[in-house]
Order: sequence, then C-alpha cells, then structure tokens
Amino acid sequence: MALTQSLLRTVCGFLFFLACSEALKFDIEAKGGGDRSRERCIRNFVAKDTLVVVTATVDGHKGDGMKVDMHIKDAVGNEYGKPKDVVGEQRMAFTSHADSSFDVCFVNHFTGSRGVSHPFRHIELDIDIGADAKDWSAVQATEKLKPVETELRRIEEMVQEIVAEMDYLRSREQKLRDTNESTNNRVKWFAFSTMGMLVALGAWQVIYLRAYFRSKHLI
Repeated sequence: MALTQSLLRTVCGFLFFLACSEALKFDIEAKGGGDRSRERCIRNFVAKDTLVVVTATVDGHKGDGMKVDMHIKDAVGNEYGKPKDVVGEQRMAFTSHADSSFDVCFVNHFTGSRGVSHPFRHIELDIDIGADAKDWSAVQATEKLKPVETELRRIEEMVQEIVAEMDYLRSREQKLRDTNESTNNRVKWFAFSTMGMLVALGAWQVIYLRAYFRSKHLI
C-alpha cells in the first residue's frame, strides 16, 4: 500500500512538472554559408507511431538580412520537414516512424551583403509528444466531455505513455543483459580454449624436444 501511494505521488509530481514546463528559449546568431557551427539542434526521444507537434516562434521579419531555416529529422534518416525562412509561429505535426531520437535544427544565415547591427534571432521552441500533442479542446467538444473528464483522460493517456516507456526500457535492459551474458560466455570459452591450446602446445614441445634429444643421443 505504501509503495502504491509513493508511486502515485511520483507520477503526479512528474505530471505536474510536465504541466508547468515552459518552451525552450534561445538566441541563434547569423553565420556565413561556410560556417559549419551555425546549426543548432535540440534532440528528443520518441517511440514509434507517436504524435509529435513542434511549435517554433521566431522573431524578426523577412528582409532584415537574416533567414532562419528549420530541419526536423531522426537518427535513422527519416525526414519530417524542412521549412525555409521561418518568421513568426511555425507549427509542424508528424507521426514518428521508428523508436529513435529526433532533432529539431535551426540555421540562421545572412541573406545580403549589407551588415546587420544585431545578427541574432530569438527562438521559442515547444515540443509536445503523445498526449500533450493532442488537441484536447477538440476532443472535449467532439465527445461532449466535462473539463474534469477531459483532464482525467489526458492524465490517463500520459500515465499509459509512462508505463509504455517503462516497458520499453525494461525490454532494452533485458536485451542488454542477454548481450552481456552472451559476451561473458564467449569470453569464458575463448579463455578455456586458449588455455587448452597453450597446454597442448607445451606438451607437444616437451615430447618433440625429448624425441629430438634421444635421436641425437643426448639423453
């Protein structure tokens, strides 16, 4: 009972932290076309077939001498969008194709030859995954739910996602444990075979040298 209450308190605290979290805010400096350090990426992990909504708000205006491009991709090579010259709010939704991390990358580069007095763009990035990415207002209107029922539905889906993530981590741990045990067994038998070969080689050397010395009538 005490373990269940502790688990519930932990889950509720985690959900409260997620609800209170804010968008990521940062400035990105404009660079020249040949500068390889000009790309800035934010990485997150997502399970397969999970809804992801990326909302980026970029300040400035078109024609100010800078241009911000976005690129959303995952670690296995899937592309989810490459909007160009982003100004204002840019919202992109996609469903992940694999259990993998994905990157939301930004590049700020100059568009003209004239100098820019303040070569920075301010970006606010918000990434919603799974239950957080759903439009719960639309769900509430479609299913005619009360606000409390809608919130409980949202929390239920978030808890289900946490349980699924724990199951995934447990399966990964099991695979790593099996790999570790298999590697240990291979190393053990390799060591035994190496030791046996060395013993056999030593015995063969003794027999060969004894036969050689006898043939030379040295012993």
